[in-house]
Amino acid sequence: MTELISCYGCGALVKDIPGESHKYIGASAGCWEVYGEILAKEYGEYGYPETVHRLTVDTYAIQHPGKPSHQSIQSVNTHLISLNLVLEKGLEGAEATQAIRKILDYASEFVWLEPPVPNGRMTVLDVVRAKDFLEHQALVQKWARDVWNAWSVYHHIVRQLVSWCNIA
Repeated sequence: MTELISCYGCGALVKDIPGESHKYIGASAGCWEVYGEILAKEYGEYGYPETVHRLTVDTYAIQHPGKPSHQSIQSVNTHLISLNLVLEKGLEGAEATQAIRKILDYASEFVWLEPPVPNGRMTVLDVVRAKDFLEHQALVQKWARDVWNAWSVYHHIVRQLVSWCNIA
């Protein structure tokens, strides 16, 4: 039986497996594996639901911010901006992706945002259990809102960056 450990990014109890997850996303290998299962369902079985997928990627990246570095700072800021655009501004996934490209012109303005504790109460373990696409969609939406709300202390910074770009 594989031992469980707490993911150092989100706190989920996941398999303790060897390996690294990603260059700058701070997740244990077991958590990264569960995230991969979710992505496989979205790309395959669920036919790539663009806006749901956008929320999945953004939420996972924000919940696993890693350590301060140029890449992690840019990742957290852009994914928070994307959550704002989808959850608050009502943009579709493709529109949010286009907006992120525009916002990257302002990357020099990005700063390290100290992750909240807890960094959301839901994790990939809540989402991976979905029995069908409708449940998956509802869980991803709930997870995204949960993590977005956990970062509420930074919402004013995110909204300012969005306003500079005249998006939505």
